[in-house]
Amino acid sequence: MQFGLFYEHQSPAPFTAEKDRQIFHNALDELELADRLGYDYAWLVEHHFLEEYSHSSAPEVFLGALSQRTKRMRLGHGICVMPPKINHPARVAERIATLDLLSNGRVEWGTGESGTAVELEGFGVDPDQKKDMWREATEQCANMLAMTPYPGFTGDHFSMPARNIVPKPLQAPHPPLWVACSRRDTILHAARNGMGALVFGFAAPEQAGKWVEEYYDIIRSEECVPIGHAVNANFAIVTALSVHEDEAEAIARGTEGFKYFGYSLGFYASFGRHVPGHSTVWEGFKRAEAGIEDNHGNGGIGTPEQVYAHCKAYADVGVDQIIFVQQTGPANHDHIRQSLELFATTAMPRLKQGEEERLARKQAELAPYIEAALARKNYMAPVAIEDVEPVRSYGLRKKEAGTFENTRSDRGGGLAVVADDPLALVSGQAEKAAG
Repeated sequence: MQFGLFYEHQSPAPFTAEKDRQIFHNALDELELADRLGYDYAWLVEHHFLEEYSHSSAPEVFLGALSQRTKRMRLGHGICVMPPKINHPARVAERIATLDLLSNGRVEWGTGESGTAVELEGFGVDPDQKKDMWREATEQCANMLAMTPYPGFTGDHFSMPARNIVPKPLQAPHPPLWVACSRRDTILHAARNGMGALVFGFAAPEQAGKWVEEYYDIIRSEECVPIGHAVNANFAIVTALSVHEDEAEAIARGTEGFKYFGYSLGFYASFGRHVPGHSTVWEGFKRAEAGIEDNHGNGGIGTPEQVYAHCKAYADVGVDQIIFVQQTGPANHDHIRQSLELFATTAMPRLKQGEEERLARKQAELAPYIEAALARKNYMAPVAIEDVEPVRSYGLRKKEAGTFENTRSDRGGGLAVVADDPLALVSGQAEKAAG
């Protein structure tokens, strides 16, 4: 089994720039420690306008910083929001590739649609069209990363001419693709598209085991037709983490934050009435706290032995990765560090025993199914160089129209801007000499 860490950058009110600065730097510190301790993945959400619940609106920037503070852990978008009105596919491709180079090939490319009124309406996205937007953008973004040049596209939700996306990622054809899942049908959707399942819905091991079985059955079947240029057969599930040698202390340290996580998520997704710039999520939570059940995530809260047994139950039903949530509500930075260290020095070594062999067996067993799935994919046709329309600079267009004026100075700074094509001048002189 492998282990990831999940960050929302929660910031209950009253939040300030200084408070958010501390939250971001605490997260970098925690993940740098986790990298040294042997955790495998860092997952950063992308949310917009969700005051108090998630201030992680630019995960690509945070992951860029994290790439320089870590050496081995995978850096995951959990997820990158794909509707083109929120993120243009070409910009996603450029950011993914750049991060892959900065991290020496450690990017995991999680994708999703977004799901709250605050976010979707903020960008003018029709919720009834967001799934189609996700599919169009994700497929074309994968094409942009894998193809030189990208042939161009005219779709229902975005269009662009032929362009070559630079830079290209270190991981070819592109980093591993994932999709956010919360229910059984989205998990099956992930398998049909040859994508890793990032299961953000909390589920007991028994239920997760049924989902894992169905997921891998589809990966092995003719239903699997990859949306990208590679298949990423992996199943990850989220659970809480608060570990202490004293069970009561583990519960005391974790309960308030995990209750707040569930309340604030429900506020934006299910029952809230939000006034932008005047959020009262924490205030409402404190009034409701006593009546909120505290069993959500308790499987990851307890002594090292209890948490080991909780994780082992997921490993036994075939879950590939557990993603731990810790940074919830007013989570204590020192408590998070202590919990990370205790789990890594007690439960994790036992859960990682034989992991390399498990992965090797899994890859060997799935290899023919993945090869068959990739053969079923309807790949975008490459474009021949003679069919790529040259892009004439604005200056050239003005010269051809007789309206060009050179307003650039050619003095100072030690750099001369070339206003006329030297090759054209040389070519013209050669033609005169030949004539």
